[in-house]
Amino acid sequence: MSASQVEDVASSRGRVRILGILVEAKELNATEISRRASLNYSSTLRHLDALKSVGLVSEKNFGRIRIFAYNFQDARAKIFADLFNKLA
Repeated sequence: MSASQVEDVASSRGRVRILGILVEAKELNATEISRRASLNYSSTLRHLDALKSVGLVSEKNFGRIRIFAYNFQDARAKIFADLFNKLA
């Protein structure tokens, strides 16, 4: 993840909110993430796609159900998780 990608993640309230939710919950479907983040569904999906593209979030599909999980295996993602845990 480049410095500009970190800026993109950190500068978006929606993305930060979604990361915090997934750090706590580990994995959720897109509808539940949208509800907890108080974002509309299409905005949530846009944010999740951006987070997937930088490796912070992964996606599993079960038919029409999309499950998103925080990528705790990624060293960069661990830094964000540590930050959220310290702020909680």
